Amino acid sequence: MGIDEVQLNFNATTLMMMNILIGFIMFGVALDLTVKDFKRTLKTPKPFLIGLTAQFLLLPAFTFLLVLILQPQPSIALGMFLVAACPGGNLSNFLAHLGKGRTTLSISMSAVSTLFATFMTPLNTIFWGSLYGPTNDLLRTFMISPVDLLMTIFILLGIPLALGMYVNYRYPEWSQKASKWMKRFSIVFFILFVLGALAANFGYFIEFVGMVVLAVFLHNLLAISLGYFSARSFGLEERDRRAISIEIGIQNSGLGLILIFNFFDGLGGMAIVAAWWSIWHIIAGLTLASFWSRRTPEQYKEESEGQVA
Repeated sequence: MGIDEVQLNFNATTLMMMNILIGFIMFGVALDLTVKDFKRTLKTPKPFLIGLTAQFLLLPAFTFLLVLILQPQPSIALGMFLVAACPGGNLSNFLAHLGKGRTTLSISMSAVSTLFATFMTPLNTIFWGSLYGPTNDLLRTFMISPVDLLMTIFILLGIPLALGMYVNYRYPEWSQKASKWMKRFSIVFFILFVLGALAANFGYFIEFVGMVVLAVFLHNLLAISLGYFSARSFGLEERDRRAISIEIGIQNSGLGLILIFNFFDGLGGMAIVAAWWSIWHIIAGLTLASFWSRRTPEQYKEESEGQVA
């Protein structure tokens, strides 16, 4: 059986637990957000707008070009389109801070991109998937209601985000303590989430993961590079470049997994792409952030000025 025919199986209870877990993770992220984070983007909109454009326009478009070059199996290609359409992941703020990026920009991007994802994620997935012949044929085999897809994303992202921000507004002291705890354990929750997604289908994962390793590596490298160089091309400061790069490179592939199981019947290539991305972007993100943590943004500025001189 090929990867396009494989379907990862989940019972209703497991799927419900996964839905609750990703909602819990998003609630924890929102405990650190306030309305000021959104207002901050209005005061300095340029970095935010560049980052959002790279997130929802450039990455899906360049993913389409990458798919044309690699010509992967249709289910793998559709998984790449879906991951590219997801908002930034819940670890991006931590990694931006570790890599000496502008954490406030990362937080603002995470918050607003999560809101935008309620309609941009289904729109981008269906739009780009429909443009590529093999994935268009695959999409036709599923009865996908854009409204149902939008509502599911709203429930998974929008409601936990609103609740977390409300709790932060009403109980700021408790929220601050809980947010620190959530940040420390969010990576553990995320790993457990991925392991839970793979536990009942580990044989399929081991059998087919080799088919997606190169595609995910190139896709993630593309995302990180798009974020950094789009910010650089518009003359943004090094801290902003790092924040945008990490925000684009750390996609919410956990959300992607949930959507795959809810709307695509756990389609093999899609699920394995999202699952391996969940693992790989942690490795790539930590490696990049650790490298940047040893080089201050001021060093980059001094080197650039020295080259000009």
